[in-house]
Amino acid sequence: MGLDFTAIDFETANGFRGSPCAVGLTKVRGGMVVEEASWLMRPPENHDRFDHHNVRIHGIRSEDVAGLPRFGELFPEIGAFIGNDVLAAHNAAFDLGVIRSGLEVSGLPGPAYDYVCTVMLSRRCYSLVSNSLPFAAEEAGVPLVNHHDAAEDARACAGILIDIAGRNGANSVAELFLSLGLAVPHQQAFDPALDALSKATLTALGAVNGNVADLVRPYQSGWPEEGANPAPNHNAEPGHPLFGQTVVFTGQLAMPRPEAKVRSAEFGARPESRVTARTTVLVVGDGFAASDLRSGRLTGKARRVLELHDRGQLIEVLSEGEFMQMVGGASGAKVHTAQ
Repeated sequence: MGLDFTAIDFETANGFRGSPCAVGLTKVRGGMVVEEASWLMRPPENHDRFDHHNVRIHGIRSEDVAGLPRFGELFPEIGAFIGNDVLAAHNAAFDLGVIRSGLEVSGLPGPAYDYVCTVMLSRRCYSLVSNSLPFAAEEAGVPLVNHHDAAEDARACAGILIDIAGRNGANSVAELFLSLGLAVPHQQAFDPALDALSKATLTALGAVNGNVADLVRPYQSGWPEEGANPAPNHNAEPGHPLFGQTVVFTGQLAMPRPEAKVRSAEFGARPESRVTARTTVLVVGDGFAASDLRSGRLTGKARRVLELHDRGQLIEVLSEGEFMQMVGGASGAKVHTAQ
């Protein structure tokens, strides 16, 4: 068996994961890119609103997909391209969540997938202050030219996995994970007619039915309230990118900071209130993007993290968008954070 997999990247129309409007796919055989595919699409019915925030990121507008097949209609072609491959995605919790929620609201069953998260692998195998796609791709020697394009982002994700496998002398995904002492994650097949719906889908369906409290949150001015630091959920999925991390929040978030702490703890993180020698992840609000690490537009906590990183403490800086992707929040538009 060679280094065979398919890399995938979705862009969404709004904050609901199940609103895909574009997908890029890159097929790799023996460590070489052999085929690529990409589609624009209409998101599922009732979830096809295009938010300004998302349009500003990827540039896709409702008129660009008018008359195109909806995600549910197009998924047979997407699924056929993937076949039985291991799926690779940069923040796989998001892209696998797009497939699940998009199919759930379309009333369609979804296949099982073994998958690889290149954020997790980047965090484990590189020493970067941000593991956002542009930073990791640059480290892998495959810098992005047209960032936010689903096809290019999928190609960059594939390049990251190829590079990490090469650095570890692995000739397959299974061999790479074995060398790292990890198990390849797996998403079970599902049928929305028989199985419980995902939390993201339930929240979105509630909004369609008029309960928008979970999707629309007023901006809170003033100094953010820290709140308590809940204990981590040790029964959370070990493969989640927040599991086992010590997380600190800085800046103004779209959701109250105490809620952000609860959400991170649900996925196995340990939230704390200040940066210490234990800190492994800093989530930055106030519209932070990964490019700010180079421009210097940072909070005091973020500057402290850069100092510690220079001294050898591996702390990862996340934008609020990346964090929301990881916890399945309503603000989880596909925010690639370097401009």
